[in-house]
Order: sequence, then C-alpha cells, then structure tokens
Amino acid sequence: MTSSSSPSQDTKRLAHSHPEALRADALMEEDVAWSYEIDGERDGDQFDRSERAALRRVAGLSTELEDVTEVEYRQLRLERVVLVGVWTTGTSEDAENSLAELAALAETAGALMLDGVIQRRDKPDAATYIGSGKAAELRDVVLETGADTVICDGELSPGQLIQLEDVVKVKVIDRTALILDIFAQHAKSREGKAQVALAQMQYMLPRLRGWGQSLSRQMGGGRGGLATRGPGETKIETDRRRIREKMAKMRREIADMKTGREVKRQERRRNKVPSVAIAGYTNAGKSSLLNRLTGAGVLVENALFATLDPTVRRAETPTGRVYTLADTVGFVRHLPHHLVEAFRSTMEEVGDSDLILHVVDGSHPVPEEQLAAVREVIRDVGATAVPEIVVINKADAADPLVLQRLLRIEPRSIAVSARTGKGIDELLALIDNELPRPSVEVEALVPYTHGKLVARAHTEGEVLSEEHTAEGTLLKARVHEELAADLAPYTPASA
Repeated sequence: MTSSSSPSQDTKRLAHSHPEALRADALMEEDVAWSYEIDGERDGDQFDRSERAALRRVAGLSTELEDVTEVEYRQLRLERVVLVGVWTTGTSEDAENSLAELAALAETAGALMLDGVIQRRDKPDAATYIGSGKAAELRDVVLETGADTVICDGELSPGQLIQLEDVVKVKVIDRTALILDIFAQHAKSREGKAQVALAQMQYMLPRLRGWGQSLSRQMGGGRGGLATRGPGETKIETDRRRIREKMAKMRREIADMKTGREVKRQERRRNKVPSVAIAGYTNAGKSSLLNRLTGAGVLVENALFATLDPTVRRAETPTGRVYTLADTVGFVRHLPHHLVEAFRSTMEEVGDSDLILHVVDGSHPVPEEQLAAVREVIRDVGATAVPEIVVINKADAADPLVLQRLLRIEPRSIAVSARTGKGIDELLALIDNELPRPSVEVEALVPYTHGKLVARAHTEGEVLSEEHTAEGTLLKARVHEELAADLAPYTPASA
C-alpha cells in the first residue's frame, strides 16, 4: 500500500529536482508566498509584477548643476576649435594671414582656438576638402587637443561637410557659416536681422540633412483616400519648401524696407544734399571715423563686424556745406555671395553716394589685400563710377614705410588717425574739394522779404560772398539750376 505524500513534501522534492520550473511557475502568479527554497537564492529586492513593470528612476545620471559658479562656467564655456586652411595660390605668408583672419573671426564669434593647420594643394579635395589621409591626421589633432569644432577656411559643399564630419567625428563648419553666425549675433535693427535671416536660409537650403524618420515619406496628394494614392514628399522636401516660402516672405519684407530708405534718399536729392559713404574692410575703423567726423556715438569695438546696421549722419564741410555721411557694413576677404545679395539694399548707399571714403587699416600686415577685397564688392554692387578717397586709418600705429608705400600707390589718399584726430582737418578739406559743386554761379540782390532764398543758397549751394544792403541781401553763390531759376528775377541784369 502506498502512502500519498503531502503537498509540502512534493514542493520540496520538486524544488530540489527542477528548481527552474518551479521558479517559472511562481513568476506567473500574482501572489506567491515567499519560501526559502524558491526565493532565498535571488539577488536584490523582490517586487510584485506591477512594481517590476513600473518606471524606476536611476540615481546618479542627472547633470543639473546646483553650484552657481558651475552654472556660470557652463554658460560661458567657449567652443574649442581647430582651424584648417588649404593653400592653393600665393605665398605661405598669404595663407597664414588668411588663417589668422579666420582665427579673429572665430574669436569674435566666441570660440577658443586650440590649433591651426594648413595644407598645400593645387585645389581643395572634392570629397573631404583636405583629402582622406589628411582628414585622418586632422582627426588625431582633434583628439589630441580635445576640440569639439573644426572650422575650414573656405566655403565647403554639402558633401564635403558631411564626409569630413564622418572622419573627424566632430562638428565641421566653413568660413561662410562662421561669418553668418557673427552677423546673427551683431544684427540689431529689424532690417539687419531680416537680411541676416535671408542669408542664413540661402546658405542652409542646400545643406539640409535628414536623419532617421526625417527621411520618411509623407503620404499625401489628391483629395484623400485609403492610402492617399501618392508618394507625397519626404520630410526633408517639406523643410525645403517651408524655407523657400520663408525666403520669399523675407525678400518682400526687405523690399518694403528698401522703399522707406529710398524715400529718404529722394528727399535728400530733392534738397540737393550731397552724400558721402564710408566703406572699407571690417575693423578698419569706419565707425571710429564716423564718430570723429560727426560725433555720431556709434559703437566702437576692436572686433570684426562689430557694427552691421548702417548709420546716416549730417555733417558740414569747413566752408559750411551740408552733406550726409553714411557708415556701411564692413567687408572681408571671400565675403559670401549670400551676404552680398542679402545686404545689397544696404550697400546701395555706396552706389547712390557722391563720394566714397574707402577706409583701410594702415597697421594691417598687407593693406593692399584689404583694398582689393573691398573694391571687388564695390564692383559687385555697381559703384565703380563713384569718386573714391582712400583713407589710411590708424596712422599712429602703422609702419611709416607702409604708409609711404600706400600714399605712393594710391594718388587720391590721405593718412589719418581716428583715435588721435591726426589728419582729420586735412580730410575734411579734401571732402570739401571732392564733393560735387553746383553748376550755376549767380549774383542776386534778394529782398529781405524773401529770406528763404538766401537760406536755400546756404543749404543747397555754396555761398561765395554775402553783403547786407539797404535794398536787401547781395548774394553771390554757386547754386543748382532750380534755385538759379528762382533767383533769376533778382539778378542785377533783371533789375
């Protein structure tokens, strides 16, 4: 006769023979009493099934900073960059100067330079800008210095950007993107911000990238159906369409702003007020010169593209002739065409002026390159017919031999120092001589009841002599044809 075993004995026997099966059965049940045979060998705390499925916070992963000094440090942490240049033409000194200018641009944008490399090539590599082997060496430099950004001294194609990033494993930007970033930081006026935004979208449009679901196809088309019966467009195509729509809207806004500026120009033309435009390389001292000549109070800073918004101020020559002085955006070598196109409305101040003050930094190692770069942009905006005076600024810090060379090369030039005031009086006299003069010389006896004509002669023309008599004001002046016709009834021959 066999005796039946108790449930507890069966459980013990099963636990010793098949512990995995018993543990699996226990995991499938909602409420299982704890037993040493089943649960004694488990690691850690044991949870019910609902607790096991719940989200649990993992300690030690938060990067939120509590110390105020650490927060400030993180906010002020500069990007650590490595500069890369390709030397195709010119001398090695030219290539080093170009890379030094790129370093100044990066510093203005708020970056910390760690290293700079230059490669000698006939032309940039079509794939990675510097070639696959040099790209691998650049990767070693990035790892050695701990950089997080690579800046290339040139405009890279979208393919070059992607492939170079794949090799160096950090962010790669080019000279154009760097200049656009500086412009975005320094633009203050509504028009300046709109122009920078337009240039950024023009640059961004061919460089959009898709990742993961960004490449997925948005089903659409027709009036709707079960599967909408059309391939539709990808997410990246949708982004491009939206950017084009924004660009069209931005161009309309800039055109509206241009209308307002054109009205002001027409008012100045109607009043026969001559205009002088200050053009020149960035950080050459244009704003300092404007402040010295007019007391405008424009921001002056030893940084590239410190001021972007054009400023127009009223000024007078030593002989009392009134004219306007306009400060324009600074130029730089290899200025992106996106910027030239976006800022064309602002640069029209140069083309519509009667005289250009071309400011060049006399303390620069190669000021002739600055002159050539600015004149290239002036040619692009169609202002080659406007008379030009080359103003060699920073004469107090320049090499005397460089000043002599520039004064000899440029026949219509003058050396000044906007900081100390040296040569400013001579510059004002030169502006007075170069401004267009009224074409008609008149002599009239203007009655005192028509004093407005005398005032117009002072503001619109050039008064040669003025005498107050019993009959009226005996005036001798050079005026424009319109004012000459108004003064004709009072000329001595008419009387």
